[in-house]
Amino acid sequence: MKKKVLVVLAGCGVRDGSEIHESVVTLLALDRAGADVVCAAPNIVSAQCVDHFRGTVNQERRNVLAESARIARGQIIPLAQVKLEEIDAVVIPGGLGVATNLSNFNTAKEKATVEPTLKKLLLAAHAAGKPLGFLCLAPVLAAILFGAQGVRYTVGDDEELAATLSHFGAEHVKCAATGAVTDEKLKIVTTPAYMLAERLSELEAGVTQLVSELLKMA
Repeated sequence: MKKKVLVVLAGCGVRDGSEIHESVVTLLALDRAGADVVCAAPNIVSAQCVDHFRGTVNQERRNVLAESARIARGQIIPLAQVKLEEIDAVVIPGGLGVATNLSNFNTAKEKATVEPTLKKLLLAAHAAGKPLGFLCLAPVLAAILFGAQGVRYTVGDDEELAATLSHFGAEHVKCAATGAVTDEKLKIVTTPAYMLAERLSELEAGVTQLVSELLKMA
């Protein structure tokens, strides 16, 4: 029986949305593992729009769902339309959109909250025993939502970020870019991805391990 995995996107681009390499490598790893994939994103206005060539913020208003559709080749649905009973696991790639669109961590830090539609979905998925995967910066979402349960996670070796996330009760585990950390009790898997990866092949190794661990629990 094929597993169906939800991939949640936050826009298109590392500086204001989902990291494109991480997103595509995640989709590839899931495909190689024989899983079916459904992509979704919140139907909200992006918190910011960044010129990825110049690194400057533009005064534009872009829709997170529409931007995420670029990565999904148009095959995407609004996050609010996801039917939890139809999916077996959830994966969220990194990118600054995790901290600006999927949460307000970029500005709120220890007082951060998760975007309401995503929060509802992740809490319901977790309560239903469905495994959750988080790449790169996305583990901040796991810390915010599951820190009170002592979730074990990784953001590589970023001690400053780990110290901030410790305020939620989350326990950081150092991990190489090619590896992944699995909290078997909470069924949450994390990998450093581009928090540490210096090569696309390193990123691919870590993501492949995350997908493998995730599907074992699905």
